[in-house]
Amino acid sequence: LSSCSGLTHESHRKDVEQVYLRCSEGSIEWMYPTGALIVNLRPNISPASYKHLTVCIKPFKDSAGANIYLEKTGELKLLVRDGERSPSRVYCFGYDQGGLFVEATPQQDISRKITGFQYELMSKGIAADLHTASAPCRPCSDTEVLLAVCTSDFVIRGSIQNVTNEAEEQESIIHVRVNKLYRQKSKVFQLTGESGNWRGQIKTLLECGVKPGDGDFLFTGRMHFGEARLGCAPRFKDFQRMYKEAKDKGLNPCEIGPD
Repeated sequence: LSSCSGLTHESHRKDVEQVYLRCSEGSIEWMYPTGALIVNLRPNISPASYKHLTVCIKPFKDSAGANIYLEKTGELKLLVRDGERSPSRVYCFGYDQGGLFVEATPQQDISRKITGFQYELMSKGIAADLHTASAPCRPCSDTEVLLAVCTSDFVIRGSIQNVTNEAEEQESIIHVRVNKLYRQKSKVFQLTGESGNWRGQIKTLLECGVKPGDGDFLFTGRMHFGEARLGCAPRFKDFQRMYKEAKDKGLNPCEIGPD
């Protein structure tokens, strides 16, 4: 089942089936896998733009029954081994590196096996921001902050209410109280009935060592597989300073009104 297209695929024969998807994000769920699936991602953009795309997949936690390969001109490169348990692990590759080949593994009883994963296509620049391995916890420069304000999926002024760490997934969840909502791509930050305040959660790497702190921050970031991922997050007073300095020089890349 592809959640974005309504396509249902159930195969009970030992064969290879072709699946074509035209959405930029969605999910595949293959029930009772036998044989193999070739998953062709064909977004509704110019083929000339394909070389600028990155594909990311995130297997479901209980996905089982098949290996997932990257396939190009008949050569297979293993991406996800059947039974591999890596919570929140995301696998990314360039669109031009090949397509997805999902091959069922031999099973005594396939009746309880379901192979599934979410997928996203994004520009290589955004993917690099999300999956940078060089310095993921490095503070942003003034220029990076001002650009993030213009290009991020969410931009909010808020305070940190709490931070919970998930050691198994190597992630921290920042629980944020929103004081001003500038932009959000999807409804991650919502009005809570109890307090009448806007609240939401932002995820980041455990290694960044985020701690609860006083005062307001400007939180920016990207949506990734339905979750808010932290980008630049300066203290709000620092953002006000850099925004005013850039505006006075006519260098701010976009207007936001920081007050």
